[in-house]
Amino acid sequence: MVASSMATLSATVLSSSSCNSTRAVNIRRFFASSSANFPNSSRLVSRKSSQIKAATLQEKEEKVDVEDSFRVKTTSYIVEEPTDDDNSSIKEPGMVENWVIRFEQSINVLLTDSVIKVLDLFYSDRQYARFFVLETIARVPYFAFISVLHMYESFGWWRRADYLKVHFAESWNELHHLLIMEELGGNAFWFDRFLAQHIAIFYYFMTAFMYALSPRMAYHLSECVERHAYSTYDKFLKLNGEELKKLPAVQVAIDYYMNEDMYLFDEFQTSRTPNSRRPKIENLYDVFLNVRDDEGEHCKTMKACQTHGNLRSPHSNAGRPQDVECAVPTADCEGFLDCFKKSLADRK
Repeated sequence: MVASSMATLSATVLSSSSCNSTRAVNIRRFFASSSANFPNSSRLVSRKSSQIKAATLQEKEEKVDVEDSFRVKTTSYIVEEPTDDDNSSIKEPGMVENWVIRFEQSINVLLTDSVIKVLDLFYSDRQYARFFVLETIARVPYFAFISVLHMYESFGWWRRADYLKVHFAESWNELHHLLIMEELGGNAFWFDRFLAQHIAIFYYFMTAFMYALSPRMAYHLSECVERHAYSTYDKFLKLNGEELKKLPAVQVAIDYYMNEDMYLFDEFQTSRTPNSRRPKIENLYDVFLNVRDDEGEHCKTMKACQTHGNLRSPHSNAGRPQDVECAVPTADCEGFLDCFKKSLADRK
């Protein structure tokens, strides 16, 4: 009976692809009725059917070879070394700095693991709601980075136009991920919205404080979150790929990946040259495939940012002379305390 109902609902979804609103409703009905391949959020399912569904998902997960969320292999990125003579060589960290880096990363992994346990507790069988919460959280660091960078500019300490451009482009990309999950019904329940928004508020102030003290630590924390997002979407695609290919793409994904101006889409992918990636969206599988690949690009950008002064906008023209009249001296400092200390030293 379940298989026949699933086939009937799939045919209904495919036959109504001409209407965007009807398409979205049918997608939600399809996933609401599926008890074998897709997570179910209905409270009307009996305990016995829930156990059967959990056993089925567990059996499928054992067949999928997905690495640990903090060991996900992404394509290697090329780090462009600074062109200025003063920054031509990168110093190897000393013993104390290596210890500090390991300490920072240990804290970040602990924080990320804690959030993952919360998500596993509430969303083990509701993937769209999990994706909504994850995307609400994932875009917060870029807001925090931009806020602190504007503070540095206001004090006249540090101006990094490339950082502002790239981080805004990253937040723009994550916004559309969030819109996709909302169109799929991930924000349908009040509790999911409440949890996501309150975690986001705490995460914003924590990241802003961390970024002011140690940008390297803040960027690594964001890298951990993006790695988990990549792993989550990768597992979801491998478990449900065939079903997703039968479903139409949501309109917001088509508008973002195919119809919009792609300048900001290229901007956050700092390891790529502009116009080198142009997604094609034909079904729901393509949507999640590109969302997953976006998270991989975020991860590579965050890793590049952990080397101070290493980030470059893909659209920046290194050969163009800087406008001296409008230029603000760039301080070579990291974090609020370092910038404040060096600003006092310059006045002496």
